[in-house]
Amino acid sequence: MPNITVYSTAYCPYCIRAKMLLEQKGAEFDEIRVDQQPQLRAEMMKRSNGGRTVPQIFIGDTHVGGCDELFALERQGRLDPLLSA
Repeated sequence: MPNITVYSTAYCPYCIRAKMLLEQKGAEFDEIRVDQQPQLRAEMMKRSNGGRTVPQIFIGDTHVGGCDELFALERQGRLDPLLSA
């Protein structure tokens, strides 16, 4: 399973939904809380080509985007292959 990174904040409902989907899939991920480590927001924005909102999700070297994009991959049947790559 590839390394998964989720940039998030504590009370973001989209972050919570995205993490719940990944947990349902049995995927382990590293969560980077940009509300607790604001210096990492710049890293998040650089990695995501300017993404300012959370969550910003990376599966391996692939920038998935946010919660909506993650759920779109799931609906399209493309999330499981990405998680098992």
